[in-house]
Order: sequence, then structure tokens, then C-alpha cells
Amino acid sequence: MRVIAVKTLKDYAKEFHQAEQALFSWYDETILAEWNSPGELKAQYGNASILNNKRVVFNIHGNSFRLIVDIEYRLKIVFVVWFGTHKQYDNIDAKTINYVKAN
Repeated sequence: MRVIAVKTLKDYAKEFHQAEQALFSWYDETILAEWNSPGELKAQYGNASILNNKRVVFNIHGNSFRLIVDIEYRLKIVFVVWFGTHKQYDNIDAKTINYVKAN
């Protein structure tokens, strides 16, 4: 899979230093993956939450953090949408939150 955008992950890792190793472990596993469907993703990440055919929430660093992504399975692209603490996640709507716009 191709992850868009690595810079976004690096920015999150700087902001949430304690999650850096776990976040980049997720990245390393994801770029090696070849998911064709939410079911294939779920087989690898049993604790991931499939919100719809595109949107997935991953537990990062022992469930202390949440990573929201959109996946285009046919194109093999994973778009990073949002990352934050579990507490911050509880205050957003994971189904409707938009990508952070880069300048």
C-alpha cells in the first residue's frame, strides 16, 4: 500500500513523541500490505475498526492513540486523515472528520 502523506505521519510523531515508534511500525507494516478489501485488512489487524468501505480506525501504542485513515483498496492507497490520543478521539466524529489541509 502507498501511504499519503508520510510528512503528516512525521508531524504527528513530533507532536506525540511517545507514539512515534508505534506509528512508524504501523507505517512499515502498511507499506508491505496489499489489502484488497476491508476483510483482508481486518484479518491482519483484528482490533482495527472498519467504519465503512473506506474509513478505518487503528489503535496505536496499546490503544493510547487512534489513527483514522481512508483506503482506496483498488488503487492501493492509504490516506492519513487524523491522529490523536484516545481522549481526543472520543471528542470527534471519526466517520465525518476531514483531512487536515496542508499549506
